[in-house]
Amino acid sequence: MKYISSWKLPPNLIDSAIEKFLKTGGAPPEGVKMLGRWHGMNGTGFAISESNDPKAMYQWYAQWANVMEITVTPCVEDAEAGPILAALAKH
Repeated sequence: MKYISSWKLPPNLIDSAIEKFLKTGGAPPEGVKMLGRWHGMNGTGFAISESNDPKAMYQWYAQWANVMEITVTPCVEDAEAGPILAALAKH
């Protein structure tokens, strides 16, 4: 399953988040493959990752929750969403 993780750096935690990122590289735990990560110029960003282990995703979330606001959402690609949306449109 793929996940979208988005974050916002609170101004009072930016220095702590930078220090943690530079120290760890922000690598995901075992069981999570990061497909890409993007950093906005406004203290926000997002990553796309893949995992069959929701506990590993939660571990990654928990590692960063003390320095940023994070939202993790399971997601599907267009090829998966299209047939579902088409079926709903018929009703």
